[in-house]
Amino acid sequence: MRELLFVCGALSVAGWLYLLLLHGRFWQIGPCLSPKRATSGLAAPIAIVIPARNEAETIGRVIRSLLNQTCANAIYIYLVDDASTDGTADVARAAAGDHLSKLTVIAGTPLPPRWTGKLWAVQQGIEAARATNPRFLLLTDADVEHASDNVATLVSIAEREGYDLASFMVKLHCRSIAEKLLIPAFVFFFFMLYPPRWIRSSKRRAAGAAGGCILIRPESLEKAGGIAAISSEIIDDCALARAVKKSGGRVWLGMTPDTSSLRTYESFCEIDRMIARTAFNQLHHSTALLGGAMFGMALLYLVPVALLFTGNVLLAALGLAACAIMTASYRPMVCFYRLGFGWGLTLPFAAVFYIGATLHSAVNFWAGRGGEWKGRNQDS
Repeated sequence: MRELLFVCGALSVAGWLYLLLLHGRFWQIGPCLSPKRATSGLAAPIAIVIPARNEAETIGRVIRSLLNQTCANAIYIYLVDDASTDGTADVARAAAGDHLSKLTVIAGTPLPPRWTGKLWAVQQGIEAARATNPRFLLLTDADVEHASDNVATLVSIAEREGYDLASFMVKLHCRSIAEKLLIPAFVFFFFMLYPPRWIRSSKRRAAGAAGGCILIRPESLEKAGGIAAISSEIIDDCALARAVKKSGGRVWLGMTPDTSSLRTYESFCEIDRMIARTAFNQLHHSTALLGGAMFGMALLYLVPVALLFTGNVLLAALGLAACAIMTASYRPMVCFYRLGFGWGLTLPFAAVFYIGATLHSAVNFWAGRGGEWKGRNQDS
């Protein structure tokens, strides 16, 4: 038994050393942050497509933030109202105020087979946006409040560095206890799966994007097969990035501390539902991959803590080494969310939660409730 624990401990330390040094330095926040540039003089049309389904609570702030952009003269907003019952469209129109001519509200048509609700709404918005012959499309969510220079900064990244798709992981809401424990960990795990350095490299196949804020060239979207090419994907942002990169396009992914999500997660149950919607899909619905993911998570996050309590000096030293590397790599994300030092020690507890949420995702899929979101099961 001691020999087995030693092997597990050594593998855990080796795993963390690999992640720290050789996995695209995904944990480094600085290189991922949005650059600040003078980008206010944009003249070419930028069409912003917002799919919305019962988003009256947040859509007003979203619309106002987009109309207050430094490049507002170039912006045209296309809001696709996906059968909302809470007056989302009326709130959006009221928020536009004197700039109503900049906002087009589209009543979504019934969902066709083999399409997810969000992507069908995006498709309708893009079709309407063609009337402005935009240089760029910005695909954003109805709960993302944009900093005044956010759109111009994304355009600058794409224009100056030749990217076909540029995306920001916006700052997620992080105030409740559940959010403080799980949201920084969510972003940490996301960048572990999709290291931004690898995504930007044309020499690597890795591709990813954050769906709340994606800027893309219309011609690059068409070359990648359009939204129709990913119509049934529920992890649509990363699927779009893969399609663009596979078609020869260049992809950029970073972070912004200024543009933020308005969606709150007051309870652990709410975050569980968010994770369970896509986790098993991420594993391609494979029971073998599910088992491998559970083993890998346990090896990286749980074994180090367990070794600290074995009473064996060598095993405890291995556990301490793995915990130290884990905490050091997680620390930049904790600082990004302006949390105290103690929260940097909570990653193993967050991992336990995500293991459970992933299992919940698999159970939902097996029960025919996969991808459940706003009354639709989109992954079954």
